[in-house]
Amino acid sequence: MRILISGASIAGPVLAYWLTRYGFDVTVVERAPALRKTGGHAVDLFRPAMEISEKMGVLPRIEALATGTDRLTMYRDGAAHPARIDYHKLVGGISDRHVEIMRDDLSEVYYDAGRDDVEYLFGDSITAISPDAQVTFEHAPPRKFDVVIGADGLHSNVRRLVFGEAAERTNFLGGYLAVQSVPKSLAPVGEMIVHLGAGRLAGIYTAQPLDDARALFMFKSKEELQYHYRDVVRQKEILRTAFAGRHAMVDRWLDELEHTPTFYFDSITQLQLDTWSRGRVTLVGDAGYCPGPAVGGSTSIAVLGAYILAGELAQANGDYVRAFAAYEAEMDEPVRRSRAMARGIAKGLIPNSRAGVWALTRGAQLISTLPAGLTKAVAKLNTKTVRLYDTMHYKEYAPAP
Repeated sequence: MRILISGASIAGPVLAYWLTRYGFDVTVVERAPALRKTGGHAVDLFRPAMEISEKMGVLPRIEALATGTDRLTMYRDGAAHPARIDYHKLVGGISDRHVEIMRDDLSEVYYDAGRDDVEYLFGDSITAISPDAQVTFEHAPPRKFDVVIGADGLHSNVRRLVFGEAAERTNFLGGYLAVQSVPKSLAPVGEMIVHLGAGRLAGIYTAQPLDDARALFMFKSKEELQYHYRDVVRQKEILRTAFAGRHAMVDRWLDELEHTPTFYFDSITQLQLDTWSRGRVTLVGDAGYCPGPAVGGSTSIAVLGAYILAGELAQANGDYVRAFAAYEAEMDEPVRRSRAMARGIAKGLIPNSRAGVWALTRGAQLISTLPAGLTKAVAKLNTKTVRLYDTMHYKEYAPAP
């Protein structure tokens, strides 16, 4: 059975790995000319994704590439002194199995795990998909596949080609996220520095594997802003307007916008598709059910979705109709729960008032001072948000031959 996957970031390589282990013939097409090393940002892997990575034999490498952040220093608008917070205790309350890693590093780990058994077409993209899965490419000759899978992110090309108006069913969660590369000298290793104000958050961090640092910006907006998702000049203008003049340290980070080698900007938006499959085409990860960048654990849900989709295709012996239905049934609860969590985090992560900023900072300090065991015990009382991923159950599939 010939399967085409669009996208070589996270879900695509994980899906390709498992499909080839089950004996499928897999091709991955990726618009970028090579595996993306575009800066990216730190992402979190929680329990299900950690366990799946362990099954793939790549967990030691992932843990070796962890960012190593263990301290959080928060500067609050109007406060004379910063708050010092134990980052490990904060994360420990969220998950018993967790690692923070740069997105590009994680993508490379998953790519390397299966690259020898997968055909990769870099520097190309899909331009048309027929109902019988005849695929036209921008550069390569047309080819026939049995199944096409979109793993090409929030702005999925496959979703746009196949789902029509439904492809744009989204829920704007009221905020924006930006990440840029800055000189490593601006950030101490092992520490994340955050400036927090009403409706605004700016931070900086680096990691041992990096040769630079990453400045991260999040801000709230009541309405969606007008820009094209590929218009970098306009995106940088929006970012400057939101943060310029608020703090000298943040202004120094913004000075790097003119010559940063990497830049990411996007709305914190949630996809609202009720189904991710049409005929011989289905979607996985952010392409189908992005809960919202930076607020919903989208990386972990993408790894989980890829594992389940591959398992269902194998269990159905390639019967895509049965496999897609089972895949959607298995992913329904995890997707609904991650969406609900993301909506809550999007409201509370960046408070709207100075009082809210104070409360958030004090809460983080309190968690940092409590014994680790007590922090985990309290967190375990909330399985809808704080401990969501540690309480997710998923189906185990027969080992690949």
